[in-house]
Amino acid sequence: MTLQRFNITKHRASEGSAMDVAHGEMVEAELIRLTEKRSSKEMDPDEREELWKESVRAYTASRHKELRDAWYEYHKSQAERHRVVLEALIERHEEQAKRYRNQPEGEE
Repeated sequence: MTLQRFNITKHRASEGSAMDVAHGEMVEAELIRLTEKRSSKEMDPDEREELWKESVRAYTASRHKELRDAWYEYHKSQAERHRVVLEALIERHEEQAKRYRNQPEGEE
């Protein structure tokens, strides 16, 4: 009976190593497939450069738009601030002008 158990155990071990080999071959085939898939996706250097140039153009255009928008907001709000200050200054000078216009001679 001991001999029979040994043969069964040996047979199972043999099955396991066959499964390990099959699994290893399957993993290796998958790695090869992924590597070939990736290498087929690699771009021509000229194509890559053109894509890079287009990316730079798009970024530059976007950045210029952001800067134009920021300058627009700055000047618009700055004009409003000046308007408020200058209107108050104009009003003050007009009041002073009326005061001097209505002041009798000899008074200061």
